[in-house]
Amino acid sequence: MDNNLTIIPVSSIFTNISYVVPIYQRNYAWGDMEIEQLIEDIDSSIDNSNKNYFLGNLIVNQADNNVYEVIDGQQRLTTLFLLENYLGLNFTKDALRFEAREKSNRTLNMINNGDSAELLEELVSVEILKGYQIIDNYFKTKDIDKNKLISKLEKVFLVRVQVPQGIDLNHYFEIMNTRGEQLELHEIAKAKFLEVLDTEHDKKTAALIWEKCSNMDSYIQMNFSPKVRMSLFTKEWASIKDNLDDFDSIRKCIPKDDEDKNLVLLIEILKNKKLLNNVVSKNEVENERFESIISFPNFLLQVNAVISKLEEEDSTLDDKHFLNNLSWAWDDADKAKNFLYHMLKCRVLFDKYILKREYARDYKEIGKWSLQRLEKYSDVNGDKPKYIGTFGDDDSRNNKQIRTLQSCLRITYTSPKTMHWISLVLTGLLENETCDIIKILEDYCKTKIIETRFEDASGFGFERIIFTYLDYLLYKNGYSCLGKEIIHPMHDDWQFQFRSSVEHFQPQHPIEGVKWESDDLDGFGNLALITVSGNSKFSNLPPVGKISSYPSVIEQSLKLKIMKELVTLDDEGWTEAKASKHKEEMFRIMKG
Repeated sequence: MDNNLTIIPVSSIFTNISYVVPIYQRNYAWGDMEIEQLIEDIDSSIDNSNKNYFLGNLIVNQADNNVYEVIDGQQRLTTLFLLENYLGLNFTKDALRFEAREKSNRTLNMINNGDSAELLEELVSVEILKGYQIIDNYFKTKDIDKNKLISKLEKVFLVRVQVPQGIDLNHYFEIMNTRGEQLELHEIAKAKFLEVLDTEHDKKTAALIWEKCSNMDSYIQMNFSPKVRMSLFTKEWASIKDNLDDFDSIRKCIPKDDEDKNLVLLIEILKNKKLLNNVVSKNEVENERFESIISFPNFLLQVNAVISKLEEEDSTLDDKHFLNNLSWAWDDADKAKNFLYHMLKCRVLFDKYILKREYARDYKEIGKWSLQRLEKYSDVNGDKPKYIGTFGDDDSRNNKQIRTLQSCLRITYTSPKTMHWISLVLTGLLENETCDIIKILEDYCKTKIIETRFEDASGFGFERIIFTYLDYLLYKNGYSCLGKEIIHPMHDDWQFQFRSSVEHFQPQHPIEGVKWESDDLDGFGNLALITVSGNSKFSNLPPVGKISSYPSVIEQSLKLKIMKELVTLDDEGWTEAKASKHKEEMFRIMKG
């Protein structure tokens, strides 16, 4: 084997080896979706057979004996460090450290020493601590056997790739992060589609649809040139023209002159390899404020699921079988054309009816949930896009309700392979664009809740959908207690945050006072779903301390707001009796 390549079991990747993350690399940034996906890949990909599973490459530069600088793969490596710490594996001292980042190193050391719960927020890397707590919460909610996962790690491997000696590491790092050396699976799929099409005009049309749909963070209309946009979309740009009902009719809107074709293909190649300077128009700059909730490959799987539903066949959103899932669509030209047409049609509907994150005005840094459609307006400078509420005014009841319901599902099912609600909505819209989206999604939530058998659950066994759908119902209908309105219906300044930590309002390990019996402590009445950082702030404080010290964390959950009101209702504070009655009330609301 090449001396520059070493295959290493993940279970021993930190044994007698140290890794250093150079200063020019970004901070640790993985969240729920990436971390949970990594654990799921390990857990589901290894069965009782002798088959091994490869997580990918770790590109390094050997700096000293058994000391490696991480050039590419540090997000995955840091997550494996946190996961293996959580599982109790033994590590070399300073097995992983960050160059010139004391907070990160302090956090890793304290996690490695098993005292992460004592970290003070101003002294730590919040991102790394959050990663560790996501792992902790995931194991508790999914009831994963740690010993079984440890044994699976012995069959999971990384390929450690040593870069050539004497290379300019800063330059190499830039290449790794700006030029995709490996062909992406969706690029392979694109080639398969183009291969089965007959004419150059068909191929050009398919390539153009593919390219424009692949830019997920802007509205699809703005990805086309003005000439093509005018041909494809209605006068207001809101929808595809009614007479464009298949691939061949779309093709007629795409110019087929050779000069334009060659230009498009050249630009496409350069964009795919990310070698063009980032010169964008004013419209494109404006569109940078939007962020799709799924990637382009995941969108392709959603389109596949929609077509399967229309034809009453099963499909999957699991990207581990990406090419296999789509392979039917390039059996022949007709199937390829059918898929490509539905891709464009679904993308227009996706932008119009599926929420996004918007970064603008007061929310330029943190973002907010957005459910808006694009329409054209004209002034002295020409035609421009404007974004208005999909269902009337942005703050209309329907728009707020559907936006909140979708964000409820978005923060609940964070892995793209679990976002089946998107294909359900798109399928309904393709059949009838005036379909009842609220009914589709509420019925879906109710089905998921019934499947959890929530009335028999306890503690971390309550799935996220129980908490998030309850908060949606409280948002939708409001809540009053003893004649006092605690939650106003359609609470204007409240929105879902990315919450994943189950919080015990009466703490499991109270600083003072009597510890509750497990039935009350782990009962639904004593629990709420909050952010990882909120859970860390609450720690083992009593309910009164949580309310007074961290009012912003209380606001994260409408259920928690009700619990706060029950605490301040009288002099008794938070009691087992109040928690039990609260549980009955919340279950009654969920059961309708």
